[in-house]
Amino acid sequence: MRVGLFVTCLVDSMRPSIGFSTIELLESAGCEVMVPQAQTCCGQPAWNSGDHDSTHKLAQKWLAEFEQFDYVVAPSGSCVGMTKTHYTEVFKNDPDLKMRAARLAARTYELTDFLVNVLGVDKIKLGVSELKQITYHDSCSGLRELGVQNQPRTLIGKMGGVEILEMKDSRQCCGFGGTFALKYGEVSSAICTDKCEQVQATGAQAVVLGDLGCMLNIEGRLRRMGDNTQVLHVAELLTGRKPGQI
Repeated sequence: MRVGLFVTCLVDSMRPSIGFSTIELLESAGCEVMVPQAQTCCGQPAWNSGDHDSTHKLAQKWLAEFEQFDYVVAPSGSCVGMTKTHYTEVFKNDPDLKMRAARLAARTYELTDFLVNVLGVDKIKLGVSELKQITYHDSCSGLRELGVQNQPRTLIGKMGGVEILEMKDSRQCCGFGGTFALKYGEVSSAICTDKCEQVQATGAQAVVLGDLGCMLNIEGRLRRMGDNTQVLHVAELLTGRKPGQI
């Protein structure tokens, strides 16, 4: 099957190792992975800020670039949540674009959801990690918009040798929320501090999650707290990549 990889803005600019790990996982299961070179943003920041005109232009561009593929996969619950959940609202006044968006939404997946529920875990070649104990944070968009919770845990469980130490409330927000962290910095910081204290209480070597925005938020707070706990994307863990390794 031909899979279009939506790299996402943050992965492209901040942590390309997540993109390379995603390609490795998909190709290990026999997928032909294509990366449209002109891809940009899905429009989520503009949408959250009320700039619907810019969102419409970005969404239309995204749709044109990705609807050629059998499936579209992204290592980000928030970006996939935008395209699957909100594009029909973005295109509400354009029936043709709304129908095209709905068709593509049915073929668009967050990475771990695709690996488990479309490909099947037995087809995927998983790497070996030096980590023995990790804890998992459920990022809000993946969890609440896409139902991603058991999928990453299933994959980690298949690795062998990696134990998941569940934190007090893995489903609690880390305080990022995109523009929320900019608009309400003090509230965001307090929420993130609470999340980091939950991570520390597990004694895990690393906190693993599926959204880079949340990763950057949690890692920044941990470092300010003097904590060197590793912060990994689930794709990096599943391939055995070290943080930032390409």
